[in-house]
Amino acid sequence: MVKEEKSMKYEPLFLDYELSPYTGLTRDSWIDAGKYLLKGIFENLNSIEDPVVVPRKETKITYPHLNAAKDIQDAERRAEIFEGLTRSFFIASVLINDDPKLTIAGINLRDYYKKHILRCCTKGDPVYISNYEELQEITEYADPFRPFQQTVETCALVIGLWASKSVLWDSYSKEEKDLIAKLLSSFAKANTVPQNWRLFNMLDMAFLYNEGYEIDERIMYDHAQAILGYYVGQGWYRDGHSFDYYSCWAFNFYAPLWCRWYGYEHAPLIAAEFEKNSNELMKTYGRFFDREGYVNMWGRSCIYRNAATSSFDGNLFLNDSTVNCGWARRISSGALLQFIGRDDVLFKGIPELGFYGQFSPLVQGYSCAESPFWLGKAFLCLHLDKDHPFWSEKENEGDWEKLGSEVMTTTLNGPALCFSNHGANGETILRSGKVVKASGDEHGMWNYSKLSFNTKYPWESTPIDRESGEKYSELESQQYVLTDICSGKKQKANVTFWHGEKNGVLYRRQYFDYNLNDESFWIQGINLADIALPYGILRCDRHKLFRRPVKFTLGSYGFPDNGTEISELRSKGAKAVIFKGYDHMGREKQMAMTVWDGYKDLKIIKSKGSNPDSLNSILAYGEITLNNQYDASEPYCLISQVITRESHEPFSEEDIFPISEIRYEDRYKSGAYGRVMIVLKSGKEYTVDFSLIESELLI
Repeated sequence: MVKEEKSMKYEPLFLDYELSPYTGLTRDSWIDAGKYLLKGIFENLNSIEDPVVVPRKETKITYPHLNAAKDIQDAERRAEIFEGLTRSFFIASVLINDDPKLTIAGINLRDYYKKHILRCCTKGDPVYISNYEELQEITEYADPFRPFQQTVETCALVIGLWASKSVLWDSYSKEEKDLIAKLLSSFAKANTVPQNWRLFNMLDMAFLYNEGYEIDERIMYDHAQAILGYYVGQGWYRDGHSFDYYSCWAFNFYAPLWCRWYGYEHAPLIAAEFEKNSNELMKTYGRFFDREGYVNMWGRSCIYRNAATSSFDGNLFLNDSTVNCGWARRISSGALLQFIGRDDVLFKGIPELGFYGQFSPLVQGYSCAESPFWLGKAFLCLHLDKDHPFWSEKENEGDWEKLGSEVMTTTLNGPALCFSNHGANGETILRSGKVVKASGDEHGMWNYSKLSFNTKYPWESTPIDRESGEKYSELESQQYVLTDICSGKKQKANVTFWHGEKNGVLYRRQYFDYNLNDESFWIQGINLADIALPYGILRCDRHKLFRRPVKFTLGSYGFPDNGTEISELRSKGAKAVIFKGYDHMGREKQMAMTVWDGYKDLKIIKSKGSNPDSLNSILAYGEITLNNQYDASEPYCLISQVITRESHEPFSEEDIFPISEIRYEDRYKSGAYGRVMIVLKSGKEYTVDFSLIESELLI
């Protein structure tokens, strides 16, 4: 049994810097890393009879929910057992396909998964997961269309069975295969969630069909056409009402695999659309990661971490794949090391419920302790043999190679995503739109409503004052917070409309406490305009329609505080705060926040327990109070900047104070209306013009 609370970071045994000059990782390295993760599981089992139920640190949010009714707890216990088995099977399947004799912690993996897959499908066995119909009876739900978590995991199971077909699936007897197929069929044809879940049913049916079992092809066709209906262009799909990595680790992984299993032969027109969409994604998806291949902490299910790289492998399932294999492997290996290369990601050998270490603010109630093994999807690239270009091509940096110290900005209006690759610091910053969250849904706003998401500065939740332990509710990192001075009520932007980019300026609009049940839902809002500079983002935002005295705050990124040097600078009415310090792993970090017009002050707060990288953190934030709601001479434009770098090399004065002149067209010079001209010391000029933003707002 594993005794320690934290496992040390993964140290690669196989390195080849000739083939992989940026990461050193090869196919052998990935196999070794897969064993490393599975070792954490099997060292927590007492015998081959134990299911994959791993140590659980978090108990208040995730399932099995301790306060749920007994029947619900029973159904959730079954789901947890199945989830642990099938998600770990993502990794185990490709490893045992390479080596059927592979043994970890004294347990032969092929024998283990063969036994437990069969047990999960055998009625009367203590780990039997129940079929769809039985789960409806167990949970006593009157709703005949209720979906269950098991549907998700049956899809993971069939992928693993396909990846290890010759050594595992084909070793079952006809009777055993029929038993497994019967349970798969129960979920394949049953109700599902009308979003990415449809793909789980599609792959279940495709697997069964290829193994000679009868399916209802009308249901298959209905799911497939619905999935295509979620497509918005440029490779991205809307999942529910959101855009996030599900477009990449679900739609753009499962759909290409479905093409191979079923679509090319039986639904060629739909398969052709899936292929085209995947190849559209490949045109820009590499830019979604930073120079090191780091994944941005954005959207729900961030505990899946580097599973975001699985869409590269998905593209390789296609007849006409266009992925840049050398860059895809560089990103995939970099993203892998981003996580298992740290010493705080594992708890008793198991990936924690967080982005790095345990971080409850990002965890959803639909997860369990075994859920992070969805990251095992990244390991499915091991189904490609060693001579495949994914493994044999030399690592390259793709679009980063010619970037130098410049900024490359990619704007996708379909999914409302703008990501900028910053050659000066190697970071990638994501700015998103088309966001709708319930008023008061802090969790949803952290995941989706931040003004920007940075690959090296994962989002911070509401700061917690180190001395008092109280939440500092009038401040968020990379979010405006509005405080109504009369009532004291705090309002946060829960809805983001998208306008798009014009002449180097990205336009969006956010509303605070947007609520259709309140006729004043449209009053408290702010127009956003941001400009990508070498080290970060320059903002020129204009608040709108406030009819009450309010206070505004805008936070920087959360900065890991493991010993931080803090300094201040001023220049012609502008003020800057500079942090120099280290992340959890001791790597150098530096950040500067500068405020110009609109802000009355620039302050800092020291927080504890709100940062996913480190226990302690610091935020800089700008602050302004607007007292007279009818005074057009009060400031309307809020101009600020946050820049970062991964070293202590000092920023130049031009980096910290890049603006040489701000010109307003309105008579009061407050930015109340008209254009705002921003002239940089570099000679570049930007015109911020909100005049037609109302004409094209997308949600």
